[in-house]
Amino acid sequence: QVKPVESGGGLVQAGGSLRLSCAASGGTFSYYAMSWFRQALGKEREFVAGISWTGGRTYYADSVKGRFTISRDNAKNNVYLQMSSLKVEDTAVYYCAATSGIVSGMPTAYNYWGQGTWVTVSS
Repeated sequence: QVKPVESGGGLVQAGGSLRLSCAASGGTFSYYAMSWFRQALGKEREFVAGISWTGGRTYYADSVKGRFTISRDNAKNNVYLQMSSLKVEDTAVYYCAATSGIVSGMPTAYNYWGQGTWVTVSS
């Protein structure tokens, strides 16, 4: 089993940047596809970005395409989400998730979840 732990959230002004990190322990990290999801207050959890186990393929929600970049370092058991040109509507709790399958936009496809980290974008 892999246990993801997110860090790097915080308060940032609109137009700014933030980098989230997810450290995964307890399993063979390179066997898992990893994704970031987010959940705003009163809304459902939504897919943000995903990366294959090799890092060779990445996937993005249309709302973040061109602004966010997902990457991973299998040697360090970390996955990252570089967020730029942040908007107020990006405000949410961001979750890191792992799946032994392929990247999916459905939360139910993921076996392991972190506790989440808050990202607040002010206007």
